[in-house]
Amino acid sequence: MRYLQFLSDALLIGLGYLLGSIPFGLLLARRFAGVDVRGSGSGNIGATNVARTAGKGLGIATLALDAGKGAVPVVGSAALGASLVTTCAAGVAAVLGHVFPVWLRFRGGKGVATVAGVFMALSPAATGAALGAFVITYGIGRVVSVASLVGSLVLVGSLVLIDGRPPVWISGIAVVALVFVRHSANISRLLAGREAKL
Repeated sequence: MRYLQFLSDALLIGLGYLLGSIPFGLLLARRFAGVDVRGSGSGNIGATNVARTAGKGLGIATLALDAGKGAVPVVGSAALGASLVTTCAAGVAAVLGHVFPVWLRFRGGKGVATVAGVFMALSPAATGAALGAFVITYGIGRVVSVASLVGSLVLVGSLVLIDGRPPVWISGIAVVALVFVRHSANISRLLAGREAKL
């Protein structure tokens, strides 16, 4: 029985990674705008670079799909009766798939939208607070990276204070740490006053 449970959990986590690894931004920009986002703008496959290089409509579509591929493994795992730990792990795997997609030699996006999708499914109230912080910060400065980093920090705090379930907030800390690592170049540009607005 334990062996079957292990296989079931591993399958859910593996499927989370595979779903997360689908590079929607790259596919949409190439199909509908004839643009390879890896060679345009920042070179990132996420929604912000898609919006800059292929149009805001495709950027919005990328944002929605990248969030969706974070939410689906969480919702699916929970619906199949997986434990909270496994459900969180499937969500984290989706983020890892987006950031390190096997199809693109492990060079993916920064994970913000996928993180938002994961935690909207796991903890809507905490994620709502983080999204509010994102919107306010972006409205003030019009810099997506700053809004993403502020929203990520608020997410962690909200998961601890509002949600309180250890598997959830520990997963939050892990993926937010990854988000900050992936934004290291943005942080350097911010400190130098060279970060672009959107």
